[in-house]
Amino acid sequence: MHNILSDPAVAFLGPWAGYLNVYSILLRLGMAVLFSAIIGCERAKKRHSAGLRTFILISLASAIAALTDLFLMSITGGTLPVLSAAAVIAISMICVNSILFSSRSKIKGLTTSAGLWACGIIGLVCGAGFYTVAAVSFLFLIFILSWLPAVELYLTNRSNHFEVHLELTSRISLQDFVTTIRRLGMQIDDIESNTAYIGSGLSVYTVMISISSKELKKYKTHSQIIQALSTLDYIYHIEELR
Repeated sequence: MHNILSDPAVAFLGPWAGYLNVYSILLRLGMAVLFSAIIGCERAKKRHSAGLRTFILISLASAIAALTDLFLMSITGGTLPVLSAAAVIAISMICVNSILFSSRSKIKGLTTSAGLWACGIIGLVCGAGFYTVAAVSFLFLIFILSWLPAVELYLTNRSNHFEVHLELTSRISLQDFVTTIRRLGMQIDDIESNTAYIGSGLSVYTVMISISSKELKKYKTHSQIIQALSTLDYIYHIEELR
């Protein structure tokens, strides 16, 4: 039978947790559901595309696949976790399909997709009975999703490079925008016309900007720069793409 007695959690719980039996199966499935539910709640409260039920289903299915592989290998003597491998492939496909591209050339759902994939792997680990690895991985994942966005936002907002979605009231105003950017101590690295807005009456662009002025780098964040630019008469709308 499958034996993971070297796991510290098994040493604490007792030898029964290291083998496949009714109680260890319930524990593993319970851990998979609990961990994924907490992660799913964190994603759902931020109104991401994949929420509570999606995370639970992915993790639960992964745990079941791992448990089934362990059972089949124990009675057949096999060594290949076929269902677990298939589960990883299926999760990867679901994650890829959850990534969207908006009309503003903005990728959406990338973090949620990666979190969903990681949650599926944690479900596999739970099903395999590596309790300590599953618990530590869960703590790291919830920390990354809950606490690191603030750090990431701070670093992004202080970067010398940023990308904006720009809507101008007229195409002829683009030259005025370029001139203003240069006067403020910045430079434009690339401008791409957004064809999704053809016929809207607006001239829409995706613009990559670099901050070259030392004073601007020191005292101004991206949000402050964009707020100042938004006051220009010929700019209908401007926002940073993250």
